[in-house]
Amino acid sequence: MGKVRPGVTIKGTKDGLLFILNDSCPFSRLLEELKQLLEYNHSSLWNGPDTKVLIKLGKRQITKPEEIALRQLFATKKNLLIQGFESEESSDLLHTSGVQMLAGTVRSGQILTHKGDLLLLGDVNPGGCVQSTGSIFVLGSLRGLAHAGSNGDETALIAASIFKPTQIRITDVISRPPDEWDESEVGMRFAYLINNQIAVDQVQSLSQLRPDMKWKENGRQRL
Repeated sequence: MGKVRPGVTIKGTKDGLLFILNDSCPFSRLLEELKQLLEYNHSSLWNGPDTKVLIKLGKRQITKPEEIALRQLFATKKNLLIQGFESEESSDLLHTSGVQMLAGTVRSGQILTHKGDLLLLGDVNPGGCVQSTGSIFVLGSLRGLAHAGSNGDETALIAASIFKPTQIRITDVISRPPDEWDESEVGMRFAYLINNQIAVDQVQSLSQLRPDMKWKENGRQRL
């Protein structure tokens, strides 16, 4: 009989810990194995300093409830900080559909793809790429490549708290920002398509460009 592969393999990296999940293993078994590791294995790793965790999914595509279940398990160890989920599918971090909020860092060489509008709580490092069929909102630093409206949506936007991308793209229109960004320009900025060109503006102007995105309360629109 062949040797049965473990459901979970842990490796140390220069950035923290890598949890490799066997993509041929039933998800329920993975959860049970992780529970045994985290709750009943009294390793010094679980009680040490804050440690970044990257979870490799193989070819598995997890659902939102499955992601929540994984995060709840890791939350039992306060020093283990999940940075993201990495999938081998098209070399992407995650590939999912619908409007969604994700947390993590897109590192150099990684591609995060999404169907719909994406809210990313984290940074896009130089050499990293975020691609979405809808708009992209980065609550962090955008220092890599961002491609919104990848399926032809000309109303798609790209916004970031720190807006210093190496390249931005909306549909098939590409804009390379200046080599030197004006450091005095603070605050979130966003890019949009106008007259087949990409323009960048302060986020305060967003409600004028896209009145459909105004916050509504008690049936009344508010800026």
